[in-house]
Amino acid sequence: MRVDEFDFELPLEQIAQEPRPRGESRLLVVDRAAGTWREAGFRELPSCLAPGDLLVGNDSQVFPARLVGRRDPSGGRVECLLLAREAGKTDTWRTLVHPGQKLKVGARMVFEDRARAPGIRIVGHIVARDSFGRRSVEFASSGAATFDAAVDAIGHVPLPPYISRPDTAADRERYQTVFARARGSVAAPTAGLHFDPAILDSLAVRGVGLATVTLHVGYGTFKPVRVEEVEDHVVDPEPYEIPPRTVEAVRETRAKGGRVIAVGTTTTRALEAASLGGTFHPGAGRADLFIHPGHTFRTVDALLTNFHLPRSSLLMLVAAFAGKDLTMAAYRHAVAEGFRFYSYGDGMLIR
Repeated sequence: MRVDEFDFELPLEQIAQEPRPRGESRLLVVDRAAGTWREAGFRELPSCLAPGDLLVGNDSQVFPARLVGRRDPSGGRVECLLLAREAGKTDTWRTLVHPGQKLKVGARMVFEDRARAPGIRIVGHIVARDSFGRRSVEFASSGAATFDAAVDAIGHVPLPPYISRPDTAADRERYQTVFARARGSVAAPTAGLHFDPAILDSLAVRGVGLATVTLHVGYGTFKPVRVEEVEDHVVDPEPYEIPPRTVEAVRETRAKGGRVIAVGTTTTRALEAASLGGTFHPGAGRADLFIHPGHTFRTVDALLTNFHLPRSSLLMLVAAFAGKDLTMAAYRHAVAEGFRFYSYGDGMLIR
């Protein structure tokens, strides 16, 4: 299957730059069996589900992974995006840095924010560079109890590259789901951004259950598909964990005839990765599963998701679930009707 079959025209003004209040986005409800859709508001979600259904969300927490500082001793501006800790090393991280051409092994960077957090300072030394241009950086912090605390104090919310504005204090709360508890993502599992406590209460009254998995979203979620054939693309692995209570909730739901509704593509990847052996099982792993048309879904019965980039692996996952023709037709409708796209945009329920 060709990648260009997943292309579409999207006006720039439909890329959401600011979030709406939680629960106030639009929702496109897609019926796979009928091949139809209808428009709704996100607060209508409980009425779109049935008693006995189970929502599964991703409880990974976004941390302020973007550090802004200066090169030492030149004083030139630098940015550093924390991707993941190097195995076995507490304060050495795999990172992306800018400007990459000037930040070679041995370079020293200083990060401070005297207005927000006087007295807190992070110093980073680049100790290695891999073939993909990522740097290993050894950090030392002062003025805070731990390196993580220093990052929380002076780091910036790692908004996606298609949001063309600086992050604000409001993004610290809004670019985070109400499920978030496990620190580790550099991008939000965005389908969960729509929920607020009132909607969760309405779902509970409706008789819809709630469970969680953890999948830490990496920068690879924005990785462009640069091949011509879909099957040639490779996704970056992301760590996930399925707790035993979620496995039990899924089994009980299925036994009683309910549906498992994945909140987002990240949850879908975790659930399906944990089902590859034929049975859904608890535990930790690394999700390197590329879900595209032809995939057989073993655990997910319905999908709640945002609208994704053209030609992206996430759009291909949605097409695998809803069917390519229905997905692309629904996307054309969403564009024509002015739906907002991407992380702070509107939602789609596919059932």
